[in-house]
Amino acid sequence: MTPTAYIRMADAGDLYLWWRWENHTAAPGIGIVPEAQLRAVLAELTAALPDPGTPGSLENALTAGALADPRREQRLAEELSRAFLPYNLATALHELMTSGIRPHLRIQPAPRVAQIPWELLAPDPAIRLLEIADISLLPPVSVVRAREPRPWDPALPVVAVLDPRVPGFRADSALGSVLGRPDPAMPVARRIAEYAANDRLAPKAATPTDAFRRTDLDRDLLGELLRAGASRLLYVGHVTAAAPESGRSEEAALHLACPADRPGFAAPIRTHRPFTAKDLLLGSHTRDPDPRPGNELWPIPARVALIACESGGDLRFGEALGLVTAMIAGGAELVTACRWALPTDLALQRLAGASGSPLQDTICAVDTAHEHPDPVTAHADWQRTRLTAWRTTPSAATAPILWAAPATIYST
Repeated sequence: MTPTAYIRMADAGDLYLWWRWENHTAAPGIGIVPEAQLRAVLAELTAALPDPGTPGSLENALTAGALADPRREQRLAEELSRAFLPYNLATALHELMTSGIRPHLRIQPAPRVAQIPWELLAPDPAIRLLEIADISLLPPVSVVRAREPRPWDPALPVVAVLDPRVPGFRADSALGSVLGRPDPAMPVARRIAEYAANDRLAPKAATPTDAFRRTDLDRDLLGELLRAGASRLLYVGHVTAAAPESGRSEEAALHLACPADRPGFAAPIRTHRPFTAKDLLLGSHTRDPDPRPGNELWPIPARVALIACESGGDLRFGEALGLVTAMIAGGAELVTACRWALPTDLALQRLAGASGSPLQDTICAVDTAHEHPDPVTAHADWQRTRLTAWRTTPSAATAPILWAAPATIYST
């Protein structure tokens, strides 16, 4: 059995960590990160991440930030490790490593440290935490399940929501295309073609490229597809969320092809109504004389991938009621979501001279992991290949600003 450690955190000015090992395979412990150290290391990380609301932030993150430069990224990784990896826990991990054992670390971060890429921590200049442990996140403490998670059935369809066309927004606008013009040769299209060939693609599409930029994939069609039965939900598109200081995590929204006349809790934007976590949680409550809960209207499958900017942003709230929480409350066992804003392939090519399609490769890697019996390890194995590429051929295409963004929240 794989040794498993549960690491939980509480923020009270200083950050408190405590951990225990399942089946008492090693000693438990506690650690404290002084507030001054916490503020300093978080300031460095924040400066390295793209901020969609700040002009020039994405270009700076891709070309000059700490996650785009190997030496600065190594230094940041070591500082993160000094702050967040207590000595006694590091010692236990070293003992397991020397025995050839890779444990599973299940981390429940405090809101202020929800964007930390735990995988990158460097307990030694030549070692990353990712190399000696598989890592997943525990769901927020505010998650209350309406029912047990649904079992994963790989024979059921994959509901794929791929860059839906948002009403009122051109392809080159703020809520425009994420993946660009659909091409049957692009990596995600080839992946989708495999599901179509095995009659596992929902909604059905005449050709793989017809699965992209759909104008009919609104909340109503999504509900129909999920109620018909699904093994997984794959969403690639736009997510917007309130700032953590607002306390309104339930306003986090997926942008589907929903026109403004669709009922929902969000106010319309132009001719479009966003589909929020509040919709998923409450369903038609307060809007219908015979209301139905969200988990009946949109029964969430066992595994969900939300590949979009800050799709895991509800982990930054003290009371997390965002998209990750809604997916787990609706039945998901496992959700992969992003800790920060993602660069598109076009942005990587134009701003940083990247070659290939790194974002699409990331989408395919997450999707492949979700088809695996052990998705946490499968995702970690892929990240380890990206770490090797970053060390050997550092570039915008191999930088961790992209591949370290997705985190897997595992609820069982």
